[in-house]
Amino acid sequence: MDRCPLIIVYTGNGKGKTTAAMGQVMRVLGHKGKCAVIQFIKPDSLETGEKLAALAMGVLWKNFGEGFTWNSSDISVTANACRSGWEQAKRWMSSGLFDLVVLDEFTYAMNEDYVAQNDVLDWLSDHKSQQGFPHLIITGRGASSKLLQIADLVTEMVEIKHPFAGEGLKAQKMIEH
Repeated sequence: MDRCPLIIVYTGNGKGKTTAAMGQVMRVLGHKGKCAVIQFIKPDSLETGEKLAALAMGVLWKNFGEGFTWNSSDISVTANACRSGWEQAKRWMSSGLFDLVVLDEFTYAMNEDYVAQNDVLDWLSDHKSQQGFPHLIITGRGASSKLLQIADLVTEMVEIKHPFAGEGLKAQKMIEH
């Protein structure tokens, strides 16, 4: 089967965007492929179940963020972290070493203009056809219409019911992180 690198977007207000991306990571690993994940916004100190499992399976993983931006006293720290993450992502996508690269929560970095969305979209359009370019997954709420236009596959997660809203429960280990 010929390989045609895809740009995949998981967006929407419902839960499951990162979970869907991690399912795709598992599929690639099952085929003996190589994966890399960059999480934007989330700090490196956040040890989620998916991060711990992925690292144990040989996935290259880096976080570029300082946590929830509404808790930040200096948003430039988050913006600089996101820009560094995008530079790392370009190196990984250009390296030819990976079958799949995941840019988790990347829509936030673009929507908040921590990285220039037009620059990202131009770079992806210019590089996607290059030999060795990986499949790419971008996750996060509020994916722009421009991102959706260049994507090959888009899935929108729609929240029907969530215990945070209805029952006031807090994040559950093994479910949300």
